[in-house]
Amino acid sequence: MYRWRKLTDVPPSTGPSVVTIGNFDGVHRGHQQVMRRLVATARERGWSSVVVTFDPHPAQVHRPGDHPGLIMGTEDKLDALEGTGVDAVLVLEYTPELAAQTTEEFVLGALVGPLGARCLVVGSDTRLGRDNTGNVDTLRALGRRHGFEVVVVDDLLDPAPEADAHAPEAVAGRRCSSTWIRSCLQAGDVRAAARLLGRNHRVRGEVVHGAARGRELGYPTANLAPDAAGFVPADGVYAGWLVDAHGTRWPTAISVGSNPTFENVPRQVEAHVLDRPEEPVEDFDLYGQEVAVEFVERLRGMVAYEGVDRLVAQMDDDVARARRILAAEA
Repeated sequence: MYRWRKLTDVPPSTGPSVVTIGNFDGVHRGHQQVMRRLVATARERGWSSVVVTFDPHPAQVHRPGDHPGLIMGTEDKLDALEGTGVDAVLVLEYTPELAAQTTEEFVLGALVGPLGARCLVVGSDTRLGRDNTGNVDTLRALGRRHGFEVVVVDDLLDPAPEADAHAPEAVAGRRCSSTWIRSCLQAGDVRAAARLLGRNHRVRGEVVHGAARGRELGYPTANLAPDAAGFVPADGVYAGWLVDAHGTRWPTAISVGSNPTFENVPRQVEAHVLDRPEEPVEDFDLYGQEVAVEFVERLRGMVAYEGVDRLVAQMDDDVARARRILAAEA
């Protein structure tokens, strides 16, 4: 898959193409439905399939400091989009100048001109252009004027909202959306998030040195840097996987939070690999590596324990439960 970071990266020979546009945060099952239609349409016509997305997310520009957390970082988004089979992704820098363009200016300047777009595949709720005034009807009118077709993909409706127990407003046929996934993660319901994503939710970051309390207690952990990419779910203990820099997936017990048993501990993501190689801790060294931590199931919330012995006993139980859950996932 070609990864273009700006319009000038697009080869002059690009096109004709079938194009979709959106933020695609999470590349969830609804987005995947759009990608399937995009790829199928392009293959039927012998054209290229191209995704246009943005970095930073528009909400980060329009509502700095008050924008929703992103489900995934840009690199994970590109990897997920590549997995859908598209030919290329164009990542446009989202700026106030770009936001000020009319729908027609944007479509001609970013899609029809450089990409040779002959067909746009979009969701029914697509909004674009200055103040989000452009919609599907706007695109259809522009298509008649400038020679491209518009294909609208219906929303993907989730058939099993009863699994989303924290969201009482869930009803049969609720639309799969990034907003819903964020609400699942905020509640720690990583199972429901995975159902909507079509895969386990993950956070990616560099492994950094911590206070080494886990090692002292017999449970060494890989601590992710505070700037790790991806939405960190609710505080608690989870069963999951750690994917190292070599692509090896390790069964893992994950702690998210500030560890209330100890004082002055910042909120962090700590991953204890369950089945390390039979070698000293210092020989299984993840420091400085960029790893991904995948969340499978929440085991419990974060609790302050009276004394280290009770904490260790709870950790023993957490690890045993995580091992059973992950054995069924393997």
